Amino acid sequence: MAALGMIEVYGFATSIVVADAVAKAADVKVVAIDRNKPANADQCEVPLVMIVKFEGDPAAVEAAHDAGVAVAKERNLYITSKINSGLDPSVEWFAHLTATGRDKLRNPKK
Repeated sequence: MAALGMIEVYGFATSIVVADAVAKAADVKVVAIDRNKPANADQCEVPLVMIVKFEGDPAAVEAAHDAGVAVAKERNLYITSKINSGLDPSVEWFAHLTATGRDKLRNPKK
């Protein structure tokens, strides 16, 4: 079972930079970049919360996680992160869900 890493950051641009760092740091696959607008978004300086999700073998995910967190912290836009060493196959599909571009990604003909 592949490990799953998740890094939550503020801002779309930061999520792209983190995903790039994650992909370059180790042999992992970025499986989703998801967004979430917090309840107090009108009061936040950077109102968009993004989650970068990636998977691979546990050592690679840990190395990629460390690189992604470092980039997010350099920008002072890091929120939190988590590494899951293995998901049950019945919930593994959840890791690939994303709200970003849902219609285009899931229904490309529409």
